[in-house]
Amino acid sequence: MVWLWLVVAGVGFGAAAASIAAARHPTIPVWEMRVFRVINRLPDWLYPTLWPPMQLGNLVVGTAVGLVAAAVTTDAALGTGVILAMLLKLVTERIVRREMAAYLTVRERPGTSEPGAILRGDVPPEGPSFPSGHVILVAAVSCVLAPILPAAWVAFAALCTVLVMVGRVYVGAHNPLDVTAGLGAGLLLGGVLAAFVG
Repeated sequence: MVWLWLVVAGVGFGAAAASIAAARHPTIPVWEMRVFRVINRLPDWLYPTLWPPMQLGNLVVGTAVGLVAAAVTTDAALGTGVILAMLLKLVTERIVRREMAAYLTVRERPGTSEPGAILRGDVPPEGPSFPSGHVILVAAVSCVLAPILPAAWVAFAALCTVLVMVGRVYVGAHNPLDVTAGLGAGLLLGGVLAAFVG
């Protein structure tokens, strides 16, 4: 099974690298602005539906949920994997932001970078948003827990990751490349951790 998680990590690396390459642009690409608008302008009644899964990307909530799942299985290695996923998420964000330093003024929060962006909840209108830390965390923790979950729960974890991605764009916290970079980084971290820690 190690090979499968290394494939997941490889796919994650590819997605992160492609997102970083696409984001190295002096402006937000037109296609990305269009995708942002389609998702961000979805109806307001979706907010209560998307808010709960988005919390899984919150550093404290996502880590706590992962640790509870590890505790239920009484698998110390899983708990270690969840803690490592949380710590590596912080490190990865810093590395990617340092790599993207010349473009961070372009990759601001949509409240600054997207004309007419709808901001929902307590989303800040400015500040760096590349990559999405919420998506990194939820994708990485999902991978760490996947080896011990029944298939239906693995599918649910994957759905939660997608909902966090969509939700972060919907509330105006991130542009699409921010969340695809987060997904790639999360799969890379989670795949390696699932292969060697789980």
